Amino acid sequence: MSHTNSRQTRSKSATSPSSTDRRGKVTNRFNKAKSPHLGAEKHKTRKTVKPRAKDPIIVLFNKPFDVLCQFTDEQGRQTLKDYIPIPDVYAAGRLDRDSEGLLLLTNDGKLQSKITEPKKKTFKTYWAQVEGEPNEADVDKLRHGVELKDGMTLPAKVMIMTQPDVWPRTPPIRERKGIPTTWLEIQICEGRNRQVRRMTANIGFPTLRLIRYKIGQWSLNDLQSGEYQRIDMVNL
Repeated sequence: MSHTNSRQTRSKSATSPSSTDRRGKVTNRFNKAKSPHLGAEKHKTRKTVKPRAKDPIIVLFNKPFDVLCQFTDEQGRQTLKDYIPIPDVYAAGRLDRDSEGLLLLTNDGKLQSKITEPKKKTFKTYWAQVEGEPNEADVDKLRHGVELKDGMTLPAKVMIMTQPDVWPRTPPIRERKGIPTTWLEIQICEGRNRQVRRMTANIGFPTLRLIRYKIGQWSLNDLQSGEYQRIDMVNL
């Protein structure tokens, strides 16, 4: 795979299920007995994938806090449009409004599907600043999986880390006086709603700040908050 990089920053018609043939006989197009493969065909066409782009690109974006992962918002909140002036790209996955870090965008349907397909089990790396001081016994629970309302999580790769050299958050987190905070690196291959936050809360250490650093082979590296990097994909 070869690529070139650039980095920038900026503040069906409705149809009847029955029809009449030339002899006046009513036939049912959804009759499974007459069309044994129809169910399978229907199942195959449920999932639509946007077409392959002629010139596929991927955009790595360091999403700031309080920015929505969409290009429009009726309430006037900050969106991707305020930062990314590239037409015809869409997010490959999501990142919560109150989370920061790596968001991938692309103009290529197959690439988007490849990135977000759950069966691929693509690992995502998060840096979580939690309230309190978890020890190895605490984080070991996450390594084995914890019980959430929507079921057990898969084993995660977790380590206690030194404070990373990252941009300041605007606004800053609310720290309680006299209570220390700890940074954790958490790698998961699931994509449940607010999963990392629920995982740390489950073991008694709520997340105060959450940054996604890496998705599969793509990482922030030195990309600063609000910056994006465009990569032109060739022979992907």
